[in-house]
Formats: sequence, structure tokens, C-alpha cells
Amino acid sequence: MSKRAVDAVFQALFLLSDVRFLLRETAPGHDLDEGQKERAATTLEKVKRQIAILEEELVR
Repeated sequence: MSKRAVDAVFQALFLLSDVRFLLRETAPGHDLDEGQKERAATTLEKVKRQIAILEEELVR
């Protein structure tokens, strides 16, 4: 596995931890306000970029 792939795994995990923290902040109903929704969307886009890197490095 390349260093780039390993870095992408760790970065994706850190980003998913941010999403987990957001969900903990909004428990139990998980009703996100506009700022939280924007933060979640931005974070998930970053996760998608890390997954794309993993696909490039490991699958293709």
C-alpha cells in the first residue's frame, strides 16, 4: 500500500470522527442547524476525496 493510500485512510477516519462529534453534539434528535449542515456537507465532501484517492491507489 502506498503512503498516499495510508494517508487517505487516516485522513478519512479523522474526518469521520468530526462527523461523529457533530452527531454527538446534536443527540438525541440529530436536528442540525444550517451551520452544522454546511459543516457536515463540507466534511463529507472531504471524505469523498479521500475515498477517491483510495480507489486510485488500491482499486484501479
